[in-house]
Amino acid sequence: MEKLVSLAKRRGFFFQSSEIYGGIQGVYDSGPLGVVLRNNIKRSWWRTMVELRDDVVGIDAGILMNPRVWVASGHVQNFTDPLVECKKCHQRFRADQVSGPRHDTDGGEFTEARQFNLMFKTFMGPAEDSSTQIYLRPETAQGIFVNFANILNSTRMRPPFGIAQIGKAFRNEITPGNSIFRLREFEQMELEYFVPPADEMKWLDYWKEQRLNWYIGLGIRREHLRLRAHGKDELAHYARGAFDVEYEFPFGWSELEGIAARGDYDLAAHQRASGKDLSYFDDIIRERYLPHVVEPSGGVDRSSLHASAAGVR
Repeated sequence: MEKLVSLAKRRGFFFQSSEIYGGIQGVYDSGPLGVVLRNNIKRSWWRTMVELRDDVVGIDAGILMNPRVWVASGHVQNFTDPLVECKKCHQRFRADQVSGPRHDTDGGEFTEARQFNLMFKTFMGPAEDSSTQIYLRPETAQGIFVNFANILNSTRMRPPFGIAQIGKAFRNEITPGNSIFRLREFEQMELEYFVPPADEMKWLDYWKEQRLNWYIGLGIRREHLRLRAHGKDELAHYARGAFDVEYEFPFGWSELEGIAARGDYDLAAHQRASGKDLSYFDDIIRERYLPHVVEPSGGVDRSSLHASAAGVR
């Protein structure tokens, strides 16, 4: 990994942000070759997922959204990681990344785990109080869900169909690491594919194969890629199934992209919270329903890292 990061810096792929001031953890800048690489990856994804398909349209939603969006989606209440702190050195860690009650480095005792919300907070307007607090989006998906009715009305698309988006997201990770693998500011490539409820698992199988083949099409050797099904204990409470496309990085097998069957959780949550009808009426079978969603979600940064790693190999 040290060899990879050193080579990436020398060749102008990526640098730690604000490096001359000591840097800022979890944020990286793309250099001249890094910008070219990232743009090529995004163009390939958009070409494959949107331009070459007649069942997918694009969107570019705002980074700042009404804070009620994140209450309805469950992010304000549940988008958390367990945090522990060493009482001796005061370093903080995700509880699932430490072993034992003490810090290996200095023997300091860890505090009890507490839940830490990963969303960045800011304020909109001149006052800085709870009434003006908003969030930097932790994912691009919710911008798609809250625009579902707008897309239906303006395009007349029929399920199964998808809405795609590429954009920045922000997560206040407790322990960012492995250079650009786990970041606090990153870029996502996401598709929300809306399907009739009975067809959800069929489309999950379809998209997991499509997404694996896209990475192979980038030139990544098949033996360095795998599909891993989530176990029952890994699944989100609303998910019926999920797969990860994993790559063999220098630090081991890790996720490039997740493909999940999300059910109608998101549309139902926003329909309840907003009071707006987000259902779809199928005028052929004369039936109204909330579409279920299959979501392939990948990261531009992780794709850039695996492309760099493949070059080092």
